[in-house]
Amino acid sequence: MANQKPINYLMKDVWFTSLASLLAGVLTAILMGLLVFFFIAPVEAAETVPMETSSVIRPDSVQHGSLLLRLASGGAVLDAPMLHTDVAMQVSGMLARVKVRQRFKNPGTEWVEGTYVFPLPESAAVDRMRLRIGERVIEGEIKEKEEARKHYESAKRAGKKASLLSQERPNIFTTAIANIAPGETVQVEIEYQQSIPYDQGQFRLRFPLVVAPRYIPGNPVGRSEVVAFQGSGWAENTDQVTDASRITPPVVDPQEGSNNPVTISIRLDAGMPLARLESSYHAVTQEQDAQGVIHLALKDSQVPADRDFELLWVPKTGAAPQAALFSESWQGDEYALLMLVPPVAAPTQTQRIPREAIYVIDTSGSMHGNSILQARAALKLALQRLTSADRFNVIQFNHQTHTLFPQAVAATPGNLQRARQYVDGLVADGGTEMLPALQQALSRQAEQGVLRQIIFLTDGSVGNEQALFELIHQRLGNSRLFTVGIGSAPNSFFMTRAAQFGRGTFTYIGKVSEVGEKMAALFAKLETPRLTEIKLHWPADQQVEMWPARIPDLYQGEPVLVALKMSQPNLQLRLTGEAAGNTWQQQVTLHGGAARAGVHQLWARRKIAELMDRKAQGVAESEVRQAVLDVALTHQLVSRYTSLVAVDKTPSRPQTEGLAEKAMPTNLPHGWSAGKVFGHLPQTATAAELNLLLGMLLLIGAGLLSRFRHIRWLSPSTSFAGPGRGYRT
Repeated sequence: MANQKPINYLMKDVWFTSLASLLAGVLTAILMGLLVFFFIAPVEAAETVPMETSSVIRPDSVQHGSLLLRLASGGAVLDAPMLHTDVAMQVSGMLARVKVRQRFKNPGTEWVEGTYVFPLPESAAVDRMRLRIGERVIEGEIKEKEEARKHYESAKRAGKKASLLSQERPNIFTTAIANIAPGETVQVEIEYQQSIPYDQGQFRLRFPLVVAPRYIPGNPVGRSEVVAFQGSGWAENTDQVTDASRITPPVVDPQEGSNNPVTISIRLDAGMPLARLESSYHAVTQEQDAQGVIHLALKDSQVPADRDFELLWVPKTGAAPQAALFSESWQGDEYALLMLVPPVAAPTQTQRIPREAIYVIDTSGSMHGNSILQARAALKLALQRLTSADRFNVIQFNHQTHTLFPQAVAATPGNLQRARQYVDGLVADGGTEMLPALQQALSRQAEQGVLRQIIFLTDGSVGNEQALFELIHQRLGNSRLFTVGIGSAPNSFFMTRAAQFGRGTFTYIGKVSEVGEKMAALFAKLETPRLTEIKLHWPADQQVEMWPARIPDLYQGEPVLVALKMSQPNLQLRLTGEAAGNTWQQQVTLHGGAARAGVHQLWARRKIAELMDRKAQGVAESEVRQAVLDVALTHQLVSRYTSLVAVDKTPSRPQTEGLAEKAMPTNLPHGWSAGKVFGHLPQTATAAELNLLLGMLLLIGAGLLSRFRHIRWLSPSTSFAGPGRGYRT
């Protein structure tokens, strides 16, 4: 149960927490010094660990030509390969084919295995990988994950160049490249396709550029195996996040400057005249050719991989699509991607339904800086929209959860003024214990005749997404959950799927200037009737497999988007639904459409996403795994249980040469504070302050006991080698 305290007590808690952290830091420093005295100072020079077996090393042990980077995520210095990424997008209508080229260069004098944890869109259907070594090109093969790993490990031991592409989350992937020679550059090409979201008359294409540090709850557990592509992260696996070491790549200290430069080019064939085209967060150049295709590129040639790229385009009035169909014949079946905008106008003169609005705001360390400013501004705008018929409450969370009121209260001027003062006083610090906040928000159900809406403002930087999905599925009831992604690199997989589980929508705010526009669009959804009971009716003699299998509730301006597998290409269908008690329907004929390769993989990607959601609904993982494998192997897609592997036939590394495992570091997301995320003690990254202090106290005790016992056992006549030493442990 969360602590429920008024503002003055909350501010006392904030000051108390800050003071406690300061005292903890001082005490930790003292204890660290004592640990050095008891365990390190009396010991002669220890045997050094060979560079080949450790990626974190001392600066004085690095050979000339290595790339040295200090890390904000722990460890002194990282000796790592260099990385450059090129992204090329081909956009046609609402489909995009994207090629990502990752160039790994080994600047050192030893053979290395490089690993890189990186993001892709959560809806990406990844279907191809090539390994380029000079003029040679090796095509990757889709295999079951464990089989692919064995092929890769075998090639690595044999000195062959190999690459392995694995999915850790739907939006987090790992590339591993074995046996990069000193001074050599190796290139990995990854390809995927995706559909482009269309909402409220706008297309938005996002490409994530950095995996933000995740908060890892739970108790550490021992690793059964540590290999470069499975266990190179700064966080240990825990009982709540069993793969934490694979989703927490090392993070470069911001004082080192930017890392991993990226170039982006886009060929945009929108298929309609545009009223607006802009890049939300990066300056770009635009050129239109004779065919009307727009070519875009980064104005600065390249940018650091530290914030998401987003391209927005809006059709001219009258040119906005009401329907779109893309089709493909593949292995005897017909596949289609269908988008329909239901022709439903907002009802007029309808009595507004009273709402109970629960605002949940993330105040953890990763929200420090611009993110907390965006969140506070968004929340204050939301409070302004409440009427006297509404009820509301505010919940804030970091490593603790606090509620403004014991329960939702009427939106009176006095309560709203108190809420605004509360929001103005919110500061970002500490860990991201999201589960208790969600439990608090979902602890009640709406009263009869009241629409209960939970608006969740966060960057979503957590590693225990599955547990959160399960909670939403179990506790949602008749509430609706709307997620608002904040900051330069939100966890869009968590935010999108949480909203889908919560029968709400996801809104992304990447900078303060967007708060007004984005929140206005969200308010329009919150305050307009939902389109419910949406169904597609097929001819009785036709078998159709559709994903999503059940169309979710929609708000005004949201399209119906489904992927279909059919026995024949031409079908008549009827779309029905309800809005504010009014029934509507639309007749549609599926015929022709734009032929596009890869539509079958977009269908398979959506099916895999729904199969994975069944884990949160209580289906055994073994059953889910087999169902996903059947789809992923048939349609040749990377998934949670399949990987792409490419192996060169000829060994390149002599067996007499060692192989160093080196993880590619990532940047801290734009606008984040390293001190607030990692600090002198872990904050957003882990929940270990008290455990660390307790552990140090125990170690000090063990050191004292060991030293006193050792001194007591020594004979007065014992002599020791070495000048100036009276004893040796």
